[in-house]
Amino acid sequence: MMLILLVLGAFIDQVSMMLIALPFFMPLVELYGFDPVWFGVLFLICMQLGLLTPPFGMLLFTMKSVAPRAITMAQVYGAVTPYVVFGLLMLAVVMLWPPVATWLPAVLFGK
Repeated sequence: MMLILLVLGAFIDQVSMMLIALPFFMPLVELYGFDPVWFGVLFLICMQLGLLTPPFGMLLFTMKSVAPRAITMAQVYGAVTPYVVFGLLMLAVVMLWPPVATWLPAVLFGK
């Protein structure tokens, strides 16, 4: 599911991604007994990565628009690479250790 979200995030905006993916994914999340909070955090991480990944990452165009004219789009792509790598690492950490995403709601709401 996360791979599909990462691919979708590279080509469409986040609201469209939610409207396309959630009706299919949420029944699967419930069917297989995954924690919806954990899945929601994973979904949000994928949406954030979609804003940063080429070719249509909206934040890339925002960064280019505020950068000096001498900065090329290729330089913007290169500058965002560490953030994409750390975002993927964060996705892996939350995927492998769900309590990273669910401990605070459990403490606050006693779940």
